[in-house]
Amino acid sequence: MPKIKTHSSSKKRFNLTGTGKVKRSKAYKSHILTKKTSKRKRNLRKSTIASTANESVIKMLIPYK
Repeated sequence: MPKIKTHSSSKKRFNLTGTGKVKRSKAYKSHILTKKTSKRKRNLRKSTIASTANESVIKMLIPYK
């Protein structure tokens, strides 16, 4: 069976945890930061787990991670 191509943008955005869940970074941290509070920006730094609804699709995009 041929190898599956990894989706280039997905390999930069997602990682897998030890238990196989998909880890992602939070959105809204790239620009227009002056109006956002320090607390909000600090919480956006943390990574989070992707939704289980999207998990299977993301895992198909990053098959060898």
